[in-house]
Amino acid sequence: MLKKLTVIGFGSTLIGVGINGFILPFQLINGGFFGISLLLNYLWGLKVGLVFILLNIPVYLFALKSEPSYFINGLIGAIFSGMMLEFLIPLNGTIHLPIVSSVIVGAVIIGIGVGVMLRNKISPGGMDLLALLIAKWSKVNVGVIIFFTDVVIIITGLLLIRDAQFFYSLLIVTIVGLLATIITSFKSANIFTE
Repeated sequence: MLKKLTVIGFGSTLIGVGINGFILPFQLINGGFFGISLLLNYLWGLKVGLVFILLNIPVYLFALKSEPSYFINGLIGAIFSGMMLEFLIPLNGTIHLPIVSSVIVGAVIIGIGVGVMLRNKISPGGMDLLALLIAKWSKVNVGVIIFFTDVVIIITGLLLIRDAQFFYSLLIVTIVGLLATIITSFKSANIFTE
């Protein structure tokens, strides 16, 4: 349990640093349910937080019924990730890099955080929990599933809203997805694997 909490704390902190320090200052989006929530907000003015919660409910109920351990790990991961996102909000605007550099550094930090958590069957929440469940049943790498779902979300946003910012968001999900794939693919043991 201590090891699991260490992994969750490490991964959540990296996600919080990456998003607050490098992604939010440019008002970019990540993939997953957060990206869908932002997209629906841009299109119809729906509240991001409410949409995010509503999207998560069926996934968590499904995980509770089919894979209780994934549900528990996902719930803990989502709570820690949410807390770190809020706790690290003061980082927003403190790091001054050009947008491309900020996107790359932020995506690498987020990708490592997400990858380490997923490698230990812990979800930071939302779409990642669904990807873990699909990966278990399909034997497809969880990072690959996340990458493709996030790309679909970002491309949909780009087609519907036609905002150049979505290109940077596509770069973010590409880097995060590739890092998560690499980290979850390693066969050798390390301090972050069970």
